[in-house]
Formats: sequence, C-alpha cells, structure tokens
Amino acid sequence: MSHTNIAAIALAGVLAVGAAQAEITIGVSLGTTGPGSSLGVPYKNAFQLVPKTLGGEPVRYIILDDESKPDGAARNARKFVSEDKVDALMGSNGVPSGVAIAQVAAESKTPMISLTPLPPLAPERAHWTFIVPQPTELMMSAVAQHMKSKGVKKVGFIGFSDTWGDLVYNAVSALAPTGGYEVQSNERYGRADTSVTGQVLKVMAGSPDAVIVGGSGSPGATPHIALVERGYKGQIYHNHGTVNLPFIQTGKKAVEGAIAPTGALIVAEELPADFPTKAVSTDFVKRYEAAFGAGSRNAFAGYSIDGVLVLDAAAGVALKRAKPGTPEFRAALRDALENIKNVVGTHGVYNMSPANHNGLDERARVLVQVVNGEWRLLK
Repeated sequence: MSHTNIAAIALAGVLAVGAAQAEITIGVSLGTTGPGSSLGVPYKNAFQLVPKTLGGEPVRYIILDDESKPDGAARNARKFVSEDKVDALMGSNGVPSGVAIAQVAAESKTPMISLTPLPPLAPERAHWTFIVPQPTELMMSAVAQHMKSKGVKKVGFIGFSDTWGDLVYNAVSALAPTGGYEVQSNERYGRADTSVTGQVLKVMAGSPDAVIVGGSGSPGATPHIALVERGYKGQIYHNHGTVNLPFIQTGKKAVEGAIAPTGALIVAEELPADFPTKAVSTDFVKRYEAAFGAGSRNAFAGYSIDGVLVLDAAAGVALKRAKPGTPEFRAALRDALENIKNVVGTHGVYNMSPANHNGLDERARVLVQVVNGEWRLLK
C-alpha cells in the first residue's frame, strides 16, 4: 500500500472521528405505553418528520418509552446522561414524568426541553429546563374570558388526582377574580379510573353554570361522559391536554360541544391569513396527516416539532462556543436556549429570556369546539 493511500485512510479516519464528535445527541423519554399513550404516541410520531440536523450539524434522537410513569422517566433520563452522554433531554408527555426528568437535568447540568407544562420549579431545576407547551394559566385564560362573555358565575371542577390536575385547578382558581366566577368544587380522579360517578354527583350538587375538566387525552373524556349521562346541561370546558382525536373517539357523541384552548395548529386551515403561525402550522399538519392519516393532527406532535425548532435555533449559537458531547456544549446550549428570539413554531412564537423559559404569548392559543366529531375553531 502506498504512503498516499495510507495517508488518505488516516485522514478519512480523522474526519470520521471529527464527524462523530460533531453529532448532537438528544435523549427523548415519552410515555408511548400506559395511560398517557394517546399523547405519547403522537409525540413520538413527530420525530419521523424532523430534520436530520440541529444548527447545521447531524443529530441523533434516542427515544425510550417511560410507560407513562415518573420513575420510568427518571430511569431513562439517568441512562441518557450517564451512558449516552446526551447534549439535551426531551420529554415527557405527563407532568409528573416531566418533573422527574427536570430533576435529572439539574443534577447532570443538561438542558431539558420539557414537552409538557410544569409546575413552578426550584431555581436550580428551572435554570436547566425550558418548557415548550403553553403555560396552563395562559391557556385557561381563554376559557375564563369565554365564560365571562357567557355570564358564567358558578364553576365546577373535576381533574386528575396528580400534578396535571393541580396545574389546571390552580390556573382556573387564579383566574376566578378577573373572570367573575366562583370555583365551587375540586373533585379528582385517577388517570386509569373507569368510573367517576361519585365525583360527578358532587360536582353537579352545586348546580354549576359550567364545568371544567382537568384531564388529558382519552381519560379526559371520562368525567364528560359521566356528566352527560347524568343529564348535566351546562357547558363543559377542557384544557389543552385534551385536544386530540382519541378524546373524541372515547367520548363519541357525548363530547359534542366540548370547548378547549389549544395551539392554533389544530385548526391551521381556519386561521386568518395573517396569523403568525399559519404557514408553519399548515405545513406541519399536511406532512403529519400525509404520514399518519387524515384527521390524525394533534397538539402533542406539534410540541415535539417546536422543541426541535427551539433546539435548532440554540444549537447554531452553541456550536460556536463548544463541541457536542462536552459539558461546555451543554452549558452553551442552555445559555443559547435562554436567549432565542422570534422562533415561529406550530403553536406560537417563542421569545425566551432568563426570567421566562417558555416565551409564548396570546398568539399561542385559540379556542376550539367539538363539532360533528372534529375539533373546529370556535367562532
């Protein structure tokens, strides 16, 4: 073998090592089985549609199922940081699981893209965590405004007996003074419960003008069905965790008329031409439904896409400071995420800062209603 060939092979080896070092690795924990699977599967589906690069460099997504369990999410996150040496964490589709990942992110000094809303975090956790979905209070403020316009004074609440139920209840309660209503009840149920008769009877005992359900996905339909079966005639509102097709498939005719806030991608075609996310939302909806079937659009897949978009914007900046696979790159990525500006996603426009690790505003929400078995823009 000639010296030229040997040199060429050696150079190719060096370039291959350089390319491997330049690859950005993202660890994604999602509940694709268990009670949160109707959300987790769309979150995972979206990764089939994302670009193969971040900031111009190759990216590898390692996706593991956490079975919709917080301990599973924590276990996955620890594997990502200790074995896979990931540059960022993403996940999950349940609030308790998201909180568990945030703990690992802080301990390992790895930036986290939360794909679910989170409760207020301790400063050391908040420092490393960036939240893609709309804050619960921002979303529920659209419900509060609608109730006020309809003269609703008495509100019943039933939600999950976990952190997500707490988030929705706390938001609804905080908005009560400006919304002009009183929250009369705070009933809870488990995500896997098949009957909520006792809780629903307690909610109805106060003769509320409207009921708000703090559930998500398919299990969000359980109280709605029970309310309708027992003759409740008032408006039933939900939250952005409910806006997917499995909710309608579970509730069928019982959930006709349900109102919920959501990111605008759900009704992309119905948006005004000048709506800031219309182009991005419409493009994503077309690609998603081409891959997964007509009517398969959902808010959750959009959160995955938006998480990738904010990472892409930040990675381009971080790569100027350090190489992937190093603590320096993880720190640089965190700093860059904290300063992204005007990143247009499927759900809204992201402008983050040290004081705001979400960065969405009222452009990130609309109200939708179930009409003839479909989520449609509330006119």
